[in-house]
Amino acid sequence: MAFVVVETGGKQFRVEEGDTIKIEKLSGVKVGDSVTFDKVLLMDDGTKTVIGTPYIDGAKVEVEISEEGRNKKIEVVKYKAKSRYFKLRGHRQPFMKVKVAKI
Repeated sequence: MAFVVVETGGKQFRVEEGDTIKIEKLSGVKVGDSVTFDKVLLMDDGTKTVIGTPYIDGAKVEVEISEEGRNKKIEVVKYKAKSRYFKLRGHRQPFMKVKVAKI
């Protein structure tokens, strides 16, 4: 059971081949495209673990974009008591679902 830890969109994900994960939207790619992540932080093949400093040279993870969309709405509220101050803002963060094809 080999797995790797990759970094994308300022977050770290533990993935194996065949996994589907939800990541921050990547610019310039669309559904069906193939993308390569080269920021691999850790590799484990079941017997040996390799830790990068900060990244592992030559390690890559190939993923395929399977879905693109937007998350649920996040509401941001600013409120001050007794001063009639109330602000309500919201936004929907874009995301991409990717399937890990090859480690």
